[in-house]
Order: sequence, then C-alpha cells, then structure tokens
Amino acid sequence: MTDSALASVLQAVRDIVPTLRENGEEAERNRWIPEENITLLDKAGVFRIATPRRFGGLDLSLPEQAEVLREISRGCGSTGWVSMVWVSSAGLAALYPDQAQEEIYAGGSVRIAGGFTPTGTLTPTEGGYLLNGSWKFNSGCRAADWNMSAAIVERPDGTHDEAVAIVPMSEYTIADDWHTSSASATGSSTSTASGVFVPEHRVISYEDAILNTTPGRTDQVTPGRQYGLFTYIMAECAAAYLGVAKGAYELFLERIPGRGITYTNWTDQRQHPLTQVQTATAANKISAAAALLDRVLSLLQQRADAGEQPTLDEKADVRGQTAYAVQLAKEAVEILYTASGATVIQRSVPMQRFHRDAQGLAQHALLLPSTNLEVQGRVLLGLDADTPFL
Repeated sequence: MTDSALASVLQAVRDIVPTLRENGEEAERNRWIPEENITLLDKAGVFRIATPRRFGGLDLSLPEQAEVLREISRGCGSTGWVSMVWVSSAGLAALYPDQAQEEIYAGGSVRIAGGFTPTGTLTPTEGGYLLNGSWKFNSGCRAADWNMSAAIVERPDGTHDEAVAIVPMSEYTIADDWHTSSASATGSSTSTASGVFVPEHRVISYEDAILNTTPGRTDQVTPGRQYGLFTYIMAECAAAYLGVAKGAYELFLERIPGRGITYTNWTDQRQHPLTQVQTATAANKISAAAALLDRVLSLLQQRADAGEQPTLDEKADVRGQTAYAVQLAKEAVEILYTASGATVIQRSVPMQRFHRDAQGLAQHALLLPSTNLEVQGRVLLGLDADTPFL
C-alpha cells in the first residue's frame, strides 16, 4: 500500500511543480504562499503523508516523506519549507497521548506548525495548563490547523522543566512582522498565546518528545515510525533544502541554451570550459549531498523498523551529516547563481529567488554547519556531545 501511495503523491506533486514555480513571484510579493499552492498540495495528499493509517493517513516512511518534500521544493523553496514544517510536525503529533491524537488527526489531512525554542510559559491549572508567550519564525502558522509551542513549565514549588504544547492555531494571534530578504513566502510570523488553556493530554515533556517515551499511548506509534524529535526534523529540513538546490540546477540548465558571454567572443556559454566545470561541480555537490542525506534517512528508518532509537553517537552523526549536506547544496546553488550572468538579478527570473532562499534557509539554527559539526566532532573525538538537543 505504501509504494502505491508514494507513487500517487509523487506524481501529483511533480505535475504541479511548474505551477509552484510560476506562483513564486506572487508568493514572495505577498509574503505567503498562494492558496492555490495549498489546495494543490492537499489534493495531492501531501498533508496526509505523515498521518497514521488508523486515522485515514498515508503513513509514509521517513525516506518516502523526504522524497515528497524534495519534489515540492523543486518548484518553490518557500512552499517546500512550509510543507516540511507541516508534515514533520504532523509526524511528531504521534508523540502525544491517544486522546490528543484522536483530536489532531480527526480529518486525516492535517497541517501543523510549531517551534521548539521554549519562549513561552506553561502554568499548571486544574485539568491542564495556561500557555503564555510568543514564538518567532513560526513558519506556516498562517494556514496551520494546530501549533506546537515549546515552553517552560513553572510549577508552584519553584521548579521548572520544559514541555511542548499542541494547541489549535485559532487560539493564537499572528503578527504581521515577516519582512525578509529570503524565504519571504513562508509567512514565518510571530505567534502569541495569552492565557490559553491547554488540556493536560495536549502537553508532553521535552524529554518524552526527544526519547519518544510519552505515556498514554495504548496503540503507540505505528511500527517503523518512531523517529524521535530532532533527528526527524533535521532530516526533513535537509530534504526540503536539497529540493531547492535541485530546482536551482534545473533552472540553470533550462536558462543557459542560447546565452552568450557578454564582452567576449563566446556566443554559447555551454561551450566555455569554465561553465562546464561549474555545472559539473554543482551537479556533483548536489549528488554528494543527496547521498549523505540518504545515508541519514536509511539509518533512521532502520532504527525505527527495529523499534529502537538511534544511539547518541548516531544522533550526533545525523546532526553533522545533515548540516554538511545542506552546506554542499548551498555551495552548488552559489556556483549556479554566479554562472548565471547579470540578468539573473531580475525578480522575474526564478533563479535569484532560489539563491536567496538557499542563503536564508541555511541560516536556520538547526542547519548551521558550525554548531552541528562541533557536536559531531566532539563525539567522534570521544567527548560528550555537550547538548541535550540530540
């Protein structure tokens, strides 16, 4: 069933890639992806791929989800990033108790936004908690059904711990504060909750989220889907990013035939050795990044199929390898952009948007090579990872 479901979704997404690209300029201008994009993705089944089968979802594996996200990002980086947020958060909703899952997955197709920086507070009250706080860079919040919010639990005895609440998006206010030079159409505005009541079953501890040990799940997570928190998110982030690089490569190849090199005797840029080297280098960087990501996806799926969590060493490797894959893909886009001539800066040329999106998304804290390679390097050298974010 999974193979046919994947094939159906992939074909539907590939069919709409030209539309996603065509809508890119409008999306950037409006600072949010067009409703047409969302409707087409929903019709393709994208927002069901991480929903458990028992709730009417397609229940695709992590490598299959990643393949779908790569295809979306070939068409539009912002649409791919928002889809990644909605899909990965929908997968993480399976970490919540059964009662919460029944509420969240009720429609089968679900869009969930979220942030895992604890910039809010949860205060215990009868039957649950009161949520207060604001969360910046809340990608996809403008059309999400639910929102995950990390927060500090402030207990009456003065102790604190961290938890993640999942709340209907309608309970938040959304600021009009997303004005950026890249990933403009992600609509990653600040969301704010003020005294929002969250039932106890919709709050899980950070530790349970990371280790996949939430109580109250009689059915547990579908076998082969226990990926944990950060390894799952980082793998899907990298998948979306690689789709941006692949899209930029395709745009470059489409645009170059018939182009000369200004102020030279070259009438066909393809004939110039430098262009040939640049094209091959970019292609190989993208292929190397994809191979590295596929290694990560295979590892995580093998562990999930065995009903195990990755080891701490493996989690450190996932952090370093996904970040390095993103770095390779970013370098490929930079090469292609540099080889595209001065006319590439026009808003009507999609390549410039892919380049800016690649630059901006690579700044995401989860994808930075500096912090992630440090964690991986510490573990490779026999030291403690020195971070709880594994």
